Amino acid sequence: MNNQYDIRDISLAPSGHRKIQWVKHNMPLLSDLEEEFSATKPFEGLRISLSVHLEAKTAYLCLVLAAGGAQMSVTGSNSLSTQDDVAAALADEGLAVFAYHGATDEEYMKHIEMCLEHKPHIIIDDGGDLVEMIHSKRPDLGESVMGGCEETTTGVIRLKAMEKDGVLKFPMVAVNDAKCKHLFDNRYGTGQSVWDSIMRNTNLIVASKTVVVVGYGWCSRGIAMRAAALGAQVIVTEIDPVKAMEAKMDGYDVMTMAKAAPLGDMFISATGCKHTITVEHMLTMKDQAILANAGHFNVEIDMAGLEEAAVAKEETRNNIMGYTLKNGRQINVIAEGKLVNIAAADGHPAEIMDLSFAVQAMSAMYIKEHHKELKNSVIDVSGEIDDIIARRRLKAWDIEIDELTEDQKNYLNSWEL
Repeated sequence: MNNQYDIRDISLAPSGHRKIQWVKHNMPLLSDLEEEFSATKPFEGLRISLSVHLEAKTAYLCLVLAAGGAQMSVTGSNSLSTQDDVAAALADEGLAVFAYHGATDEEYMKHIEMCLEHKPHIIIDDGGDLVEMIHSKRPDLGESVMGGCEETTTGVIRLKAMEKDGVLKFPMVAVNDAKCKHLFDNRYGTGQSVWDSIMRNTNLIVASKTVVVVGYGWCSRGIAMRAAALGAQVIVTEIDPVKAMEAKMDGYDVMTMAKAAPLGDMFISATGCKHTITVEHMLTMKDQAILANAGHFNVEIDMAGLEEAAVAKEETRNNIMGYTLKNGRQINVIAEGKLVNIAAADGHPAEIMDLSFAVQAMSAMYIKEHHKELKNSVIDVSGEIDDIIARRRLKAWDIEIDELTEDQKNYLNSWEL
């Protein structure tokens, strides 16, 4: 282990550099920010700790922040999503990198701690593990923190629970809730990348299958939309009556998981909650049913219960484990029940992460400029940031849109006809 990094193999760097160059060509927003930051150095003298799925798009975000003067310390937010060649490329660029594919739980948490040991001013988190480490085990590593940004739904849920309990020690921007993040990343990014992973790992057709989507938030909407487009019959399970009504009006069958379990061929959970698919459900599923999790943590499918209930298990295909239950039926789980689109594939498309990571970079700037006036709470992304990013993306597409005339502005701001 080098004192600057803990990775598998620095010699893998050339492969990682090629991957980063590929995504760079398809991330015009980050490319613009890299050019801007290189000139203005907005993060000069600041230390940033980042824990996000460590693949090429994330690596490019790290390099953009470094171009802005930030001293970067980087780790991954899931041991199966870390790509060792990309980690090597960042280390080769001089960044502090602590991650490798397939790390044990103990190694993973050690990497989180190592990432924080340079005492960051700004945190960029995906799922809340950096924040949790500071608040539970190493409060000394958070003494310099101005605030941070949270990438995903699960992390925002954790942060809001901390805020509610009055324990959050610094402001955190809910990047996930920005329009330019969840309306695109969660829906179109998850919708495409989840099915990319399932199809490449199973090599099965989706058309003619019955697909059960657990939850109907923005990620689940994308998963259901793409499943239907691929020719599947879609069932949605929900606990929220309004979202259940939305799913019904969007054309899907809606029912409880108990009723859906015997009908589904494929099951995908994306709720941010635990045990949405239990052993009791699995015992009623068809032989060879396929299960996948699209939530951040591997708690949505009751994997511990499945391990205990199985009378046998075998690797049925690369990245797929088959569990034989006492009724003789086999249940196939992709990527150990971990985040399927990134643990068993390449994650969201580059153009989608361009939007999300532009929000991250600009939100980090917001923290730097406004942290003294912010409360220790979960902060919404400003509408101005969403507007700037959307306009830059439209410009990259060479799209022009209309603007209100002064007469129209006056009309919309008046209560008189």
